[in-house]
Amino acid sequence: MAVKGAVAWLARISTTKTNYWLGFVFDGIVCLALLIFGLSRAGIDPFSAVAVFVAGLLLFSFIEYFFHRWLFHRWVPVMISGHRMHHENPLGYDALPFFVPSLVYMGVAMAFDLFMPLGYASVLASAVALGYIIYGLTHFFVHHFRFRNLLARKLVAYHQIHHYHPQYNFGVTSPLWDIILGTRYQSQHKRLW
Repeated sequence: MAVKGAVAWLARISTTKTNYWLGFVFDGIVCLALLIFGLSRAGIDPFSAVAVFVAGLLLFSFIEYFFHRWLFHRWVPVMISGHRMHHENPLGYDALPFFVPSLVYMGVAMAFDLFMPLGYASVLASAVALGYIIYGLTHFFVHHFRFRNLLARKLVAYHQIHHYHPQYNFGVTSPLWDIILGTRYQSQHKRLW
């Protein structure tokens, strides 16, 4: 019974504005803590730290694409149904429970620590966390605001195409992996990027 109650509570909070915005607060705190911890470790030089951080942002862009394309649209039923809610109500506040991504970042840092020094692993995990924050904010702004800036309008259009053609344009923050993996929507009349 306690497990069912906890699952029901998690499902209930996952659709609230409070959970949605609290997630950004937790993500930001953990992102900053991982970065500070990583940079404070002995032996990490600034050039390497920047290179690892950029690699982490690139890694996150692939994680974003991978989750959106294969887990939210194909392989994991609970994620598919949750993502379907977003397609049905793009202005909703559906999100993971606010503390879950922070726990994932910590796990990511520990997993990376198996292959590299802890300082670098923490910086890499921090970049993944920042990528997730950028993704979340970008996704929110794409659905909730109208822009005058041409680049911002193209980003909005790129994502809106996904809502009409869900087999295309899985990248929210970047079309990079859609281009590389052939899932970028190609209009007969005009190229977006």
